[in-house]
Amino acid sequence: MSNFELALWSFPVLLILIFLRFPIAAAMLAVGFGGAYMVTGSPNMMLAQLKTLSYGTFSNYSFSIIPLFLLMGQFATLSGMSASLFKAAEAFLGHRKGGVAMSAIGACAGFGAICGSSLATAATMGQVALPELRRYGYPGSLATGALAAGGTLGILIPPSVILVIYAILTEQNIAKLFVAAMIPGILAALGYMLAIAIWVRIAPNTAMVRKRVPWAERMVVLSTVWPVLVIFILVVGGIYFGWFTPTEAAAVGCAGTGIAALATGQMSWDKLFRSILSAGKSTAMIFLIILGAGLYNSFLALTQLPQTGAAWVAMQDYSPWIILTAVLVMYLAFGCIMDSLSMVLLTVPIIYPIMLVLDFGMTPDDFGLWFGIIVLIVVEVGLITPPVGMNLFIINYMAKDTPIKETFKGAFPFVVTDIVRVIILTAFPSITLWLVWAIY
Repeated sequence: MSNFELALWSFPVLLILIFLRFPIAAAMLAVGFGGAYMVTGSPNMMLAQLKTLSYGTFSNYSFSIIPLFLLMGQFATLSGMSASLFKAAEAFLGHRKGGVAMSAIGACAGFGAICGSSLATAATMGQVALPELRRYGYPGSLATGALAAGGTLGILIPPSVILVIYAILTEQNIAKLFVAAMIPGILAALGYMLAIAIWVRIAPNTAMVRKRVPWAERMVVLSTVWPVLVIFILVVGGIYFGWFTPTEAAAVGCAGTGIAALATGQMSWDKLFRSILSAGKSTAMIFLIILGAGLYNSFLALTQLPQTGAAWVAMQDYSPWIILTAVLVMYLAFGCIMDSLSMVLLTVPIIYPIMLVLDFGMTPDDFGLWFGIIVLIVVEVGLITPPVGMNLFIINYMAKDTPIKETFKGAFPFVVTDIVRVIILTAFPSITLWLVWAIY
C-alpha cells in the first residue's frame, strides 16, 4: 500500500473509531501515531515527534486566548447578564407574534458577543428562556429548536473560539476574521427571527404574545444591559481599533466580566473556583483535541496527501465553485457525526491548501477570511443537525418533557435558513468582506 492510499484509508478508520464512541482526541492520536509508524517504521521517531509537537503547539502565544475567552464566558454566566439580555429583548419584541422566541434569539446574539462558545450560550440562555417560552404556550419543538439555533450564534458573533483556532491554522489575522464575522452573524440572527415569524403564522395558535411594554419601562430594562455593551466595545472594539492585541482584549474582557459578576453580587470564592475549574476542563479538552489533530495532520503531511490533493485539483478542469460546493456538502455531512471543533482541526489543514490553489477572483487574504466564515457557518449547522447536534441534546436535556424527535423537528426551519444564508454568502463574497474592506 502506498503512503497516499494509507492516508485515504485513515479517514474511514478514524470515523469507525468515532462511531465506536472513542473520544475524538484519542481516535486522532491513535490513527495519527499508527499511520506515522507505518510510514516511518520507527516508534522512537514518533515518540520524539509527539514531544516536540506538544511543546511546539502549546507554546504558541496565540493559544492563550482560548482559556481567557472560556473563563470570560463562565463569568458572563455568573453575572446574570443572560437574564438581563433576555428581559431587554423581550421588552422590545415580546408583544409581536413569536416575539418571546425572537427575544431568545436576540439575547443569544448578545450573549454570544461576550461568550464565544456555542454550547455555553445554548445552555445559559436555555435556563433563562425556556420557562418563559413555556409560560406563553410555545410548543416544545419551537422552544427547543429556537434556543438550539440561537446557541450557534455564540461561535459566529465575535469573539469566537473556533474563529481563533481557524486563524491560527490558516495564519489569518484574528482581528480581520472577527470583523468579517459581524455581518454574517447579524444575518444569522435575523434569519432565525424570520423563521420564527413564518412558523407562528403558519401555525397561528402556536403561542401567545405578551402585553406591550411602555417605552419608559423599556429604557429602564435596557439600562441593565450596559455591562454587555461596555465589554463588547472593550473586547471587539479594542481589537478593531488597535487598542489591544486579541490576547490582550481577551484578558480585558475576562477581567471586565469578572468585575461585572462581582458588582452584581453573583461572585463568591466558591463560584470563582468553579468557574476557573470549568474553564480549565474545557481548555484541557480543546487542547487535547488540538494535539490529536496535530499528530494526525503530521501523519497526513508525511504521506503528502494535502500537496498531492492540491496538485490533482489544480490539474482538473472543474469549476472552483463546483469544488467549493462539494467541500461544503462534505462539511454538512461531517457535521452530523462530529463536533465543530474536531471538524475544523481535522479538515482545515487538508482542505485549505487545496482551496487556496483555486481561482475565486479574490486575493489569498480575502479568500482566507471569506472561506473561514463560510466554513464556520456550515460547521455551525452541524450543531443543530441530528444525530450528533450537540446544541439539540443540551436544550432537550433541559426541556425534559419534550421528546428528542420534537427538538429535531423544531430545528429544521433554522437549518433551512442556515443553508439559504450559506448560498447567499457564497454567491456574494462582498457581503462578508465589505466591513473588512471598509475598516482596513
